[in-house]
Amino acid sequence: MLREFTCIICPNGCEITAGVEDNQIVSIEGALCPKGEAYVNQELTDPRRNIATSVLVKGGELPLASVRLTNPIPKARIFDAMAEIRGVAVDAPVEAGTVVIKGILGLDSDVIVTKGVGRREMPEA
Repeated sequence: MLREFTCIICPNGCEITAGVEDNQIVSIEGALCPKGEAYVNQELTDPRRNIATSVLVKGGELPLASVRLTNPIPKARIFDAMAEIRGVAVDAPVEAGTVVIKGILGLDSDVIVTKGVGRREMPEA
């Protein structure tokens, strides 16, 4: 059976056509680098994705801080991970690289801040 994939590993975004039998690649066309075949193989056996989103910041000069996962997680767990992230709020100030959730969903991936948010200055009375 022929299956089509758009590789998301590098900026090339290769349109790959793969001949697949029993979840094994028997032929592949369109991959401009070796990462394409590895991507298709992963998609067939264990599809994974990364998440970039934001969390609430209490007392921050901005209301949200951007966060991402340190490692991709199984695609089927994305909604579970987002539900856990949605329940998090951090206190300002928060620095880039701060771990917000260690080992989300018991997986080998942490949620980290990607852009720091300072504390909101209170106006003097």
